[in-house]
Amino acid sequence: MRRPLTGVRIVAVEHYGAGPFGSMHLADLGADVIKVENPTVGGDTSRIVGPHLLGEGDSEFFQTLNRNKRSLSLNLKEPEGRRIFEQLVARADGVANNLRGDQPEKLKLTYEHLKSTNPRIVCAHMSAYGRTGSRADWPGYDYLMQGETGFMFLTGEPGGPPTRMGLSIVDWMTGVTGMLGLVSGILSARATGQGGDIDVSLFDTALFQTSYPAVWYLNEKDKTTRLPRSAHPSLVPSQLYTAKDGWLYIMALTDKFWRLVVEGIGRPDIGLNPDFIDFGARRKNRDKLTPVLDAVFAERTVKEWLEVFIGKVPVAPVYDLDQALENPFLVERGAIQSYPHPKKGELKVLSNPIRVDGDRMPVRRAPGLGEHTDAILGELGYDPAAIAGLRRKGVV
Repeated sequence: MRRPLTGVRIVAVEHYGAGPFGSMHLADLGADVIKVENPTVGGDTSRIVGPHLLGEGDSEFFQTLNRNKRSLSLNLKEPEGRRIFEQLVARADGVANNLRGDQPEKLKLTYEHLKSTNPRIVCAHMSAYGRTGSRADWPGYDYLMQGETGFMFLTGEPGGPPTRMGLSIVDWMTGVTGMLGLVSGILSARATGQGGDIDVSLFDTALFQTSYPAVWYLNEKDKTTRLPRSAHPSLVPSQLYTAKDGWLYIMALTDKFWRLVVEGIGRPDIGLNPDFIDFGARRKNRDKLTPVLDAVFAERTVKEWLEVFIGKVPVAPVYDLDQALENPFLVERGAIQSYPHPKKGELKVLSNPIRVDGDRMPVRRAPGLGEHTDAILGELGYDPAAIAGLRRKGVV
C-alpha cells in the first residue's frame, strides 16, 4: 500500500491532545513519528486518562491519539539525553511539540537552537496562546478557547447558558492545522535547504474557525446569535425538525431543494405562500415556518422521512453517539478498524478520514512507554551496553 509520507521522520515532544492528534495523521500516512516521552514522569499524561485503562501506562484515550507511532523514553534535561535528541534531529525532517508557549525556548526546541544540527529541520509549535506576547506562559485548553472566542456563545438554544461543543474540536483542528504547517515547511525545506519555525495556537485556530460570522461582524457589525433548533444564521430552512419518533436536520440551501421539500411533504401550497416564497421571505418568517413544517414532519417517523428525501434533499437523522457508531453506513465506508492489543485482545478505532488510492491507511497499536527505545538508539549507533548504561543513569 502506498503511504504518502513514507520516508518522512518527525520527532514529537508531545502530550495529551492537540499535538498527538495531529502527528497521528502523519503516522497514519506513513511518517516515522518518534514520540519522545520523559521516563521520570511516566511519559505522556494521557497514558493514565480514564475511565478506560488498559493496564499500567496505557488507556483507550492514549490509544486513540497515538497509533502507528514509536515511543522513545528520553529525559531531555539530561546532557546525554540532549545529545541523543540532537542526533535524532540530525536525521529528521521535523520536530513537533504542543507545549506551553514559553517551553520550546527553555527546552531549546526552536529552529534557532537546532539549525546548527540540521539546517533543514522544521520546528512546529502548537501552544495555547502562542510563543510571543503577554500570554506566552499561560496554560490553556480547548474549552477555554471555546469560551473566549465565541463558540459557547453561539452554541445551544437561545436563552440558555453558554454551551461548549460536545467534542474537543479546537484541539483537533489545532493539531491538523499544525501538521499542515509542518508538512508545508518540510516541502519548502526540501526545495530550499532551509527549515524554520511554524507556529499554531489553540486561540488563533479557534478564532479563525469563527469564519463568516466574524467577517460579517468585522465589516457590518452584524452580530450572529444563537437561533432555535441549531439553525443556520441566514438560510431557511436549515435546522432541526421534529418527526414522530425523533429529530431530522433538513438543509434546503437552494431554491431547488426548497421546492423538493414542499413536494416531498405533499404541501406545495407552503412553497407558494408569500411568507415563504423566497429566501428573504423565509428568513424573515423563520418562526412562522418552523411550526408549519413541524406539524407535517410529526406525521411520520424519521426512517419514513429519510426514505422520502434521501438522495434528493440534504437530510440526516440526529443520532445519539451509540446510534452514530452502530450505523451500518460505517461498515460500508470502512470507517472502523481494529488491531491486536495485549490487554484488550482487539481494540476498535476509527479510520483516518484520508484515503490514498481509495484505501484506508493501516493501523498499528499505540506504543508502550519507551517500547522502541532500544531500536531507535540502535539506529543511532548505540550498542546494548551503552543503552544499558543510559538506562541506569535515568537518561532513557
